[in-house]
Amino acid sequence: MKVDRIIRIRDLHKRFGSKEVLKGVNLDVIRGKTTVILGLSGSGKSTIIKHIVRLLTPDRGEVWVEDVDMARADEATVMEVRKRIGYLFQSGALFDSMNVYENVSFPLREHTKMDERAIEAKVRQRLRMVALNPDDVLHLYPDQLSGGMRKRVGLARATILDPQIILYDEPTSGLDPITSDLITKLIRTLQHQLHVTSVLISHDIKESYKAGDYFAMLYDGKIIEYGAKEAFFKTSNPYVQQFIKGESEGPIKVVR
Repeated sequence: MKVDRIIRIRDLHKRFGSKEVLKGVNLDVIRGKTTVILGLSGSGKSTIIKHIVRLLTPDRGEVWVEDVDMARADEATVMEVRKRIGYLFQSGALFDSMNVYENVSFPLREHTKMDERAIEAKVRQRLRMVALNPDDVLHLYPDQLSGGMRKRVGLARATILDPQIILYDEPTSGLDPITSDLITKLIRTLQHQLHVTSVLISHDIKESYKAGDYFAMLYDGKIIEYGAKEAFFKTSNPYVQQFIKGESEGPIKVVR
């Protein structure tokens, strides 16, 4: 059976000053599935997904989103591709000076010609999808929201343009276990309801296991293991097993 790869990353290299963060990353993202990129904090996971929307450009390599190489496309093409990608930043990245309604509706005002009634209807629908009551939160500002509510408002905004792809940057970071579980369930629900492809970066094994279909392990600037969930978690790669088990003692031999 032919595998439909919506994103293809090939030989991706990125250096910041003297530090080489990505050293030849190769990764496929399967359409309609959730791919989780695991790795230690600071290992370069966020750097990978920032290349997908060209918030960063590579020193070398290719980043294909369907038939567009984001590393080399012109700005007009990049902007069109970005409309098909939702991005949930680690902090939620809400505009402090805007209330919830203004934050979630912002992409619709920027990229569509919808009238106010249609905008409000869609904002309310997306807030309900992320388990928020619009009547309770529309008028609130980011500093009046809990961490979990900010993530959910950010997720409503990330889906408002009906993207094909959603990128999640540490979506459960800093949240309590109950809220983390809620966010994970929302990721799965939105994948099925909106028929999206998701890329999730995390170091949270428990939540990412529940969310993911495919897994990749980033270590020392490269993907050292990739596969469907069951195969990935049964790998004999000692570094992956050490990471999964949360062990830190003893030397390891990395299998590439």
